[in-house]
Amino acid sequence: MKKLLIAPVRLYQKLISPLTPASCRYHPTCSNYMVEAIEKHGLLGLLMGIARILRCHPFVEDGDDPVPDHFSLRRNHKSQK
Repeated sequence: MKKLLIAPVRLYQKLISPLTPASCRYHPTCSNYMVEAIEKHGLLGLLMGIARILRCHPFVEDGDDPVPDHFSLRRNHKSQK
């Protein structure tokens, strides 16, 4: 199941991402966050990744935002600047 969820992200990383300028405001990038969240949390990780993409815009503080050990749709506050 996890491989099926991760496959489209890997496809994006290999085919689409190299054609666009880097624009993610966070570390790890949103696509890497999605993969790690799915690996840690399964289907809930997909929701975490979508929430991360939705909060990746110019009106938020950038910086480190690792995948938390527990399910959360909010930014990992322990790692903020």
